[in-house]
Amino acid sequence: MVRSLAPHLTGRTIEGAEVYSHRVTRGGLIETAKRLAGRVIQRVRRRGKQIFIDLDRGVLYVHLGMTGKLLWNGTPGKYARAVLELDNGTLVYDDIRQFGRVEFFETMPKMLERVGPDALGVGFGEFHARLKKRGGQIKALLLNQSFVAGVGNIYADEMLFAAGIHPRAQARRISKKRAEILHKNLIAVLEAAIHHRGSSISDYVDSAGEPGSFQNLHAVYGRAGKPCPRCGAPIRRIVIAQRGTHYCARCQRA
Repeated sequence: MVRSLAPHLTGRTIEGAEVYSHRVTRGGLIETAKRLAGRVIQRVRRRGKQIFIDLDRGVLYVHLGMTGKLLWNGTPGKYARAVLELDNGTLVYDDIRQFGRVEFFETMPKMLERVGPDALGVGFGEFHARLKKRGGQIKALLLNQSFVAGVGNIYADEMLFAAGIHPRAQARRISKKRAEILHKNLIAVLEAAIHHRGSSISDYVDSAGEPGSFQNLHAVYGRAGKPCPRCGAPIRRIVIAQRGTHYCARCQRA
């Protein structure tokens, strides 16, 4: 999302803004719109699942939640929760379930900096050290954004399968060698997903409104009962940390 939006947004001026949802924009709606008008976008970046649109004064924070979409030159519909009119086009934040956030801050709140290191930027040394400090099951830990930021449910399943690690494996008991394999596959899975523009299971589309294609490459996620691509055993589904979890009992060891 950030890679596709940055060329359109960087250096452009927000000529006007409208925000419509108190659930998505928790500050005052009218005040937020007024503060955004006239600001110049200097950079679009992310950390984990958080999107930061840095302005000449302040920052616009976006989290897509479960069903959020940022659509470049999209047409605002019934689920539009924020609309930015730029000097070169329109940016629409659309969110059916309103679990996402679009908020303006004059200075970055400390709470937004409390997430762990970005999953694509954390080196193995730090990853292994953080792993050894944490208890609990590895799948739940990968979903914890204070451990590493940016791993979602789909990709946790896929990277654990690629590494041959059972989702219920105890994090502290994973050997250094297996941790290194997991770290390599964490990077590989996320980079492949980005290359294929994400996984479109239900709601996700990119900034042009187009679906991703990584779902066509899923080895385990969403494939319960289907044969494992490695050994042919049926993929199983369990629930960990209140999330559906898919794995191969034969290929993935605790």
